Amino acid sequence: MAIGWLLVLGLRFTLPALVPQLKTTFGIDNATAGIAITVVWATYAAMQLPAGMLIERVGERRLLAGSALLTGLSALGFGLAPVFGVFLVVCGLFGFATGLYGPTRATVLSNVYPEHDGAAFGVLLGAGSIGAATVPLAASALIGRVGWQPALALAAPLLGLAGVALWRSLPTHSLAANETTTEASDRSERARAVIRGIARRSVVIVVIGATLMLFVFQGLTAFLPTYLVVAKGLGQASATALFALLFVCGAAFQLAAGAAADRFGDRTVLLTLTTASIVPLALLPFVSGPVLLAAVVLLGARYASAPITNAYVLDVLPDEIQGTAWGSLRTAFFLVGATGSTFVGALADRGFFDEAVLILAALTALAVGVFAVLPPRTAT
Repeated sequence: MAIGWLLVLGLRFTLPALVPQLKTTFGIDNATAGIAITVVWATYAAMQLPAGMLIERVGERRLLAGSALLTGLSALGFGLAPVFGVFLVVCGLFGFATGLYGPTRATVLSNVYPEHDGAAFGVLLGAGSIGAATVPLAASALIGRVGWQPALALAAPLLGLAGVALWRSLPTHSLAANETTTEASDRSERARAVIRGIARRSVVIVVIGATLMLFVFQGLTAFLPTYLVVAKGLGQASATALFALLFVCGAAFQLAAGAAADRFGDRTVLLTLTTASIVPLALLPFVSGPVLLAAVVLLGARYASAPITNAYVLDVLPDEIQGTAWGSLRTAFFLVGATGSTFVGALADRGFFDEAVLILAALTALAVGVFAVLPPRTAT
């Protein structure tokens, strides 16, 4: 499952690294490239609720294997897209395909590792960060030989193998707590139960904080390679390498943060990581050379919040509506977060790249204030 997520996330973050190629091939600007990345995230968000509901009906095995196979078909689509309009449609298909993976892998971990869910999420999301670092680098190395579109298409057979492996390794039955879903007569009560579950104060607080962090994450990662080239004067190879370094450091932070949250508490670790990530982001417009390198390394700390918030939400949601409620929440905060790339792209086209980065830092500070009032799980 971790290898599948490594490939899925790696391919997703290859697109921001290829923004210069997209602009040249299709004759588009930063804002339009940002829209393409927003489409990926928005369609990913749109699948979160359906995927959460499907967990309880068809099981994790079918969803995870199907997601990997459909993502592989999307990779082929990227390689064959002749014009930007077709590329945009493939972005949507890619988002839908990968949207089946996100909530499904989460319920597997939550139910298999209930006592150490933070550490389990840290390992899985850390694998995704490794993919986000290595796959763009591999694609960049292949661009000079085969071109950017064939480089993306080469991910298809690997995702096909991952789908087969998931089908063979996961149990045939659903791991979700409520695999025996009631009939239509009980759907109204079930909907009310979902609303009660997601309206809990603890859930609302952690989702607001996670949404802010996701918006910043999307805005930053969608244009960081381009920002390093345009504003910092780096070559594309160096910018892609720094982009990869960000995710390598993020993986290390994720592995450590999940276990730390299990030991020291969610709020303590979230506040530490989120606060620590404000300064390097705020300094990014003003530094260069070794200090820029250090800033990128420290920015990896912000990505360690995801395993903690994921584990927290799944633990405090009632078991009987976990899949549906989790899918609903992910739809909400991913739809909002998806607009981060369009926001940064629009400011960049107007000459406000640095100002966009500073706004992202301010939003991170706002997330600190939100996490400061997060109650412990036991209080929920």
